[in-house]
Amino acid sequence: MRGSRHLFPLVFLTLLHGLCHGREPSPGAVTCGSVLKLLNTRHSVRLHSHEVKYGSGSGQQSVTGVEASDDANSYWRIRGKSDGSCQRGTPVKCGQAIRLTHVNTGKNLHTHHFPSPLSNNQEVSAFGDDGEGDDLDIWIVQCSGTYWERDDAVRFKHVGTEVFLSITGEQYSHPIRGQREVHGMPAANHHNYWKAMEGVFIKPSMDPAKHDEL
Repeated sequence: MRGSRHLFPLVFLTLLHGLCHGREPSPGAVTCGSVLKLLNTRHSVRLHSHEVKYGSGSGQQSVTGVEASDDANSYWRIRGKSDGSCQRGTPVKCGQAIRLTHVNTGKNLHTHHFPSPLSNNQEVSAFGDDGEGDDLDIWIVQCSGTYWERDDAVRFKHVGTEVFLSITGEQYSHPIRGQREVHGMPAANHHNYWKAMEGVFIKPSMDPAKHDEL
């Protein structure tokens, strides 16, 4: 009984430490400035773009899903809603507004009220020059914790039109045969979960001046 008097404070302090620690970013948090590939967990394809324009709709640069894990056109850089709002190395919070900039072409992930060419959902394109586009380039990261973790399946909800970045499996023919259509869908479902995969991740730091690459 004498030992039990000391047990309660110990358990309380342990729980308190766990709660406080849960607010801190883990080493696996996705951070601003990181360059990564995004895998659609339902269809096992990575978010991709290239210098091929849509033949209908907006005529902007197309965004697709590809099965290959080593395609250099599948890298995207995590940026803030505006310059300076997402300092390099800062963990991305669940609910935060971000831009995804295609590394090889400098265009931002974008959607607008054009029908997608195969499924007639909402077209998703790559838009802008050298990372500068417009307000329709902004997406909200939806996840369950405090920060976006690399192991989490997350959703990206478009701020301007409220659709979710999705793939439902439709495949293109020539000139991008076998690639999947990427589009926006109004409902959250199993077609719009994404997971961080290959890339260069900046180590999480609450002090943006201190960071390393993994």
